[in-house]
Amino acid sequence: MGKYFDFERFIDTIPKIIPQLSVTFSIVLVSMIVGTVLAIAVAVLRIQRIPVLHQILGIYISFMRGTPLLVQMMVVYYGLPLLVQGLFGININTWSTIIFVDIAFILNEGAFLGEIFRSAILSIPPIQSEAGYSIGMTRLQTFTRIVLPQTIRIIIPSYGVDLIGVFQNTSLVFTIGGVLDIMGKAKTLGTATGHALEAYLVVALIFIILSLILRFLFFLINQKLQYERR
Repeated sequence: MGKYFDFERFIDTIPKIIPQLSVTFSIVLVSMIVGTVLAIAVAVLRIQRIPVLHQILGIYISFMRGTPLLVQMMVVYYGLPLLVQGLFGININTWSTIIFVDIAFILNEGAFLGEIFRSAILSIPPIQSEAGYSIGMTRLQTFTRIVLPQTIRIIIPSYGVDLIGVFQNTSLVFTIGGVLDIMGKAKTLGTATGHALEAYLVVALIFIILSLILRFLFFLINQKLQYERR
């Protein structure tokens, strides 16, 4: 067993991988914040069923939900520079690789969370919006003060599952050159030392611990928001 796994190597590998968590966290944070804003916009526009735009959004969601995230990252990384160059004559190949990864994750989240938000918004009785209009609220005020807070409460469990999924999907970003997250660091250490098992076990342990923490936090948040049970 010692030939393939060494506990001391395992311990020594931990401080070498932990610093790269900042890269992983930044991807998760950016994709969830910007992706949530995009998702709300997509959900509202889909509900409005604006001609042409509704069909375009339908194609966008079908593509994002029907293709692997890895494929989407490759399409963004190799295709976006060509698109921007062709349309605007701007060379974005000099951008940091992490920006393309963020864009891919944001677009992915916009599609997945967009459908979650849409179903949650549609589940709220229309009479509540009508009540807002009856007291002089605008459509924007009614949405932000009445509909959106209830929508957030409804989607919390699904949002937590999605966040954990995004965190775990960051394990794919090392396949794009130039991004050194915890998986990328583990691969680098394995290549340099010839002992990859310890590094990958450290990464597995990190994913397990943080996923359990996130699951517990969202469980507590969901419990706090279940007012009717009190």
